[in-house]
Amino acid sequence: MKNITERLEGISWEQVADGMHQRGYAQIKNILTKKECDEFISSYSAPDAYRKTISMERYRFGLGEYKYFQYPLPGLITEIRETVYSHIAPIANHWMRVLNTGESFPATHSALKKLCADHGQANPTVLILKYGQDGFNTLHQDLYGEIYFPMQLVLFLNEPDEDYTGGEFVLTEQIPRAQSKASVIRPRRGDMLLFTTNFRPVKGKKGYYRVNMKHGVSPLRSGQRHTLGIIFHDALS
Repeated sequence: MKNITERLEGISWEQVADGMHQRGYAQIKNILTKKECDEFISSYSAPDAYRKTISMERYRFGLGEYKYFQYPLPGLITEIRETVYSHIAPIANHWMRVLNTGESFPATHSALKKLCADHGQANPTVLILKYGQDGFNTLHQDLYGEIYFPMQLVLFLNEPDEDYTGGEFVLTEQIPRAQSKASVIRPRRGDMLLFTTNFRPVKGKKGYYRVNMKHGVSPLRSGQRHTLGIIFHDALS
């Protein structure tokens, strides 16, 4: 089995870019092995790995729980975060150019972390999420501060229809002066989903315009669902 860097470098990043430009998301199959997925699930109960635990119900985010990892992150997560970032930073910078935001992102993840730290954002945003029966996550955007990267990813640690039913990943986009559009996605265990954090550019008759996007999880009908969320910018708290 190839190591994680080899698996990531073997992705067709041109196809990923096409998916991000056209739909605001790209699904890549078989990034994590079953063993790696099981190890992340088992580590959910390891208290020393996390800096904060959030009850979704308490904050009206949904029904479930998630935990933020603390630095230093596990090596596998760091490798994914740094390698994926290096391939998608050019996509993000293309978006900023066509939307004329005047913003740009550094070529390396370490430089993005430094930019976050310079703005008081020094806490990791990588998290592991757990849902049980009836669990769900309301539509939202993961921003965390002034500095935010416009894409993120989620790795799916359970097998749908075996470990759980329901619990689909939902991505919505709000086209200006039109009704919202929803995409419902059902990745399998080990798959990686790259998607838009808060907006993407769409080309219209008069140039590019911004389409706002949110994501969430539909209610589980049975079982348990775990995912690993990797957000590239750090948080204020």
